[in-house]
Amino acid sequence: MIHLTNRQTRQFLLLKHGLLGAHKFTGKQGALAFVRQAGCIQFDPVDSCGKNAELTLQSRVRNFTKQTLSELLYTDRSLIDFPDKNLSIFPTEDWPYFRRYRDAAKDGGLRFPELADLEKQAIAYIRANGAVSSDELPVQGSIHWHSSIHWSGGWNGNTNAARAVLEQLYSTGELIIHHKKGSRKYYDLADKYLPSRLLSAPDPLPDEYEHQKWRVLRRIGAVGLLWNRPSDAWLNIWGLKSPERIRIFADLLSEEKILAVSVEGIASELYCRAEDRPLLETVLENRTYKPRCEFIAPLDCFLWDRKLIKALFGFEYTWEIYTPADKRKYGFYVLPIIYGERFAGRIEAIAQSKTGTLLVKNIWYEEDCRQTKKLLTEIDKSVKRFARFNQCGSIQYENTLPHILS
Repeated sequence: MIHLTNRQTRQFLLLKHGLLGAHKFTGKQGALAFVRQAGCIQFDPVDSCGKNAELTLQSRVRNFTKQTLSELLYTDRSLIDFPDKNLSIFPTEDWPYFRRYRDAAKDGGLRFPELADLEKQAIAYIRANGAVSSDELPVQGSIHWHSSIHWSGGWNGNTNAARAVLEQLYSTGELIIHHKKGSRKYYDLADKYLPSRLLSAPDPLPDEYEHQKWRVLRRIGAVGLLWNRPSDAWLNIWGLKSPERIRIFADLLSEEKILAVSVEGIASELYCRAEDRPLLETVLENRTYKPRCEFIAPLDCFLWDRKLIKALFGFEYTWEIYTPADKRKYGFYVLPIIYGERFAGRIEAIAQSKTGTLLVKNIWYEEDCRQTKKLLTEIDKSVKRFARFNQCGSIQYENTLPHILS
């Protein structure tokens, strides 16, 4: 058993994620390295000041731009869009591990006999004409359909036929996303972009339990530290209930793939991947690190277990995008602010593309956060960097102004 203080644990997580001290990840290769470390990052189409996946990477990767992620996905094909923890982006080399989900989608599609002819039409059209969106596919009408892998973003009931058939073929892996324009997806045939060795590869873990174990280990690596408790970090690992999870943790411990960690002030043991032992040994040395100020994505893998974040950092975060406006405590799309080894507050910013302005609607500081000149200077620098990330040439403050600027 490894024993950590609360501060050492916070340092471990922040260093693991590349959010403390000097940048651990840089440029395109750094972005790819982080996604490989995390296993997957969540995709969400809402774009208030960058999409969730872009926001996840901008907080960690030096010199990251939105174009960087687009190139990794749609030029290099090193990353791929496909459901994992909900809609996600993961390394293309992991494609074979999700064969069971594609096969389930194929089996589910058989329940909708209208799909078969539509699939043939769509595949023939795309092979002849290239990438297509649902608006452009010449398929008329609607059909009764719902996605067999509900977490792929499919619809229930009567659905636009073009949209349904493209989503179905995407769920089965016959189509992949060729590119996106805003939130609009353009699909093309997978065999034009993915190597045949990946497309024909069998499931590396055909046994359901072994697959669950691989996914659990992957999620532990994504967050950095997790406990053997119910958690949003386990979302969409099919069939994973408490008995399976408890058995998996026991097996991963006996196989020395994870390490048990006791943390000051937390009753439950936490677990990290065994490969992170050197980082544990580093934080036991009680070093100090130069603080960085970063804005964190709402669905960031660092936040996948918000109860754990509250226990370690004393920071409570709710993504209020689905909360009625009159019941929101903060705002529609609010990002936590990390400064050094703690959460300093949260920020709501909107990138206004028509005017090229980053509108900072508000900054809320945590009650125990001292608004020192150093902190305010770093937030000011981060806002300016965030404006550049969103290709905004000017910044407008609506309800708040860092004191350093006043």
